[in-house]
Amino acid sequence: MRFLKHIAIAGLLLPCAQVQAQEFKQVALSESAVTFAYKQMGVPMEGKFNKFGAQASFDPARIANAQARIDIDVASIDTGSTEANDEVVGKLWFNAKIFPAASFVSAGLKAVGGERYEATGKLSIKGRTLEVKVPVTFKASGNRGTFDGSFTIKRLDYAIGEGEWTDVGTVANEIQIRFHLVVIATPGKK
Repeated sequence: MRFLKHIAIAGLLLPCAQVQAQEFKQVALSESAVTFAYKQMGVPMEGKFNKFGAQASFDPARIANAQARIDIDVASIDTGSTEANDEVVGKLWFNAKIFPAASFVSAGLKAVGGERYEATGKLSIKGRTLEVKVPVTFKASGNRGTFDGSFTIKRLDYAIGEGEWTDVGTVANEIQIRFHLVVIATPGKK
């Protein structure tokens, strides 16, 4: 779940040459989303997190100063099944009572051409923190911008699914994290 935060943060850090001297500091959470996709017994499945917070400071003219953080309430997971939701917040999966949040904290951002960027940072889930790279696109229109991206993590690297759930034939090890973040430039920045 923290991987989702990572994605969201990465999106907030991305610069755009088309935006001139605007600092994007407000995240429109009601218009944003953090979702995930995986395979269960070979069948594609999708889900989302209903509660997450995000902080951003992004001025396309000063990419080196970009910062972002995303915190996801792992207990807000929605797999599409109440039974599955109850299972994945338990000790063998996210252990939400002990580790209630997943987080991504940005460490850097680089342009890779066009509207594409690569964000780097630390993704923390269930007490484990790993470095991740997240490809992101940024598009701006006036004082509003959107960050979209996706990246894949291996759930077992974060101890998501212990015991009998380490069998990747039942639930695949690869989890794709997707994010769509809407950001707004602060007034008065030109």
